Amino acid sequence: MKHTQKLLFIVCFILVLGFIYYASWKLHLYVWGQTPQRIAEETTVVLTEVKRITELKTDNNVGRIVGTPVYDTQGFSLNLDKKLPPELAYKYDNLSEEECKPGYAAAKMTNIYPKFIKPAPMFLDQNFRRLGKVNSYLPPFGFRTQERIIDSILTATKYYGLGKELDSLRCKRCIIVGNGGILSNKSLGSRIDDYDVIVRLNEAPITGYVKDVGTKTTMRITYPEGAFQKAELYEKNSLFVFSAFKPLDFKWLRQMVFKENLRGTQGFWKPVARKLPREPKEIRILNPFFIQEAAFQFIGLPLNHGLMGKGNIPTLGTVAITMALHNCDEVAVAGFGYDMSTPYAPLHYYENVKMSAIKESWTHNISKEKEFLRKLVKANVITDLTHGI
Repeated sequence: MKHTQKLLFIVCFILVLGFIYYASWKLHLYVWGQTPQRIAEETTVVLTEVKRITELKTDNNVGRIVGTPVYDTQGFSLNLDKKLPPELAYKYDNLSEEECKPGYAAAKMTNIYPKFIKPAPMFLDQNFRRLGKVNSYLPPFGFRTQERIIDSILTATKYYGLGKELDSLRCKRCIIVGNGGILSNKSLGSRIDDYDVIVRLNEAPITGYVKDVGTKTTMRITYPEGAFQKAELYEKNSLFVFSAFKPLDFKWLRQMVFKENLRGTQGFWKPVARKLPREPKEIRILNPFFIQEAAFQFIGLPLNHGLMGKGNIPTLGTVAITMALHNCDEVAVAGFGYDMSTPYAPLHYYENVKMSAIKESWTHNISKEKEFLRKLVKANVITDLTHGI
């Protein structure tokens, strides 16, 4: 190796160590602590620079450094191999298929997306104001201007976890059950029921579809317009998990929690439930960070100054998957996948709306979202039981 190449190698090595030390210090201080969004942005810059330096190679033919792109524009590895890297193979290869793999989803995610940081609380609790990544954003990407309402709701609900039994599990297998028509006639019900945490979305019913979608529900994530309007459709012993997309949604939830008569419904795009057959202890507020991370970090939707706009809201299914990546050890999905080449296929397993209807969506960017989910499936970060992604 020539003298200049040796010197270059030493300089790069020192720079990498310096940036890693600086980045780790920043992340320790600010991952879920005090706000400054500017500091979070600085940390991202630092990580990007570390990545850039470590990816530089020497071109021996011309005696200069050239860049080798190994990550896409969102920061995902271009090498999405399903095989485990050596350090993960050593940890997981000796476990049987039936055994839950502790930390598997986060380990695989970090392998293809180095910026991934696992700690992110599933639900808001009474310390929610300390969540620096979301307290400066308006709904749906944060909770700014809604702090007092959230305080009153959390005082009434009092509980902020999945429940004693699930919270105490050493390893959790989670499945997100989507609403796609692809679930029909797959007979996956018993397989879905085998998971520890079963997440359902909006008003997708169980009754009449048990063979394909299962019987159990740990939580149902929804928002006012997506919630069941008939009390008898709610499953017993499941959590009602609220995801807010606008300030009005929090006002609706407060009225539901305190059993008040519904008022002030202007602003909802369809009729909403007037009563919620759930006790306060069975209600949770989903951390809005998962909407923010899915939209801006994972999918690459337009920031739009941090406001809801055309094509910058992820679907609730992708938000739920994002939540699971942070809080579950293994993650599976079923009922996901929009096939635009079959416009007359059923959009959902429980109704006659056709696939072509999704093209009319103003808020979602289905093609970019599918691109993100395909990365997760290709790298085996998540398991797709219905093979629709």
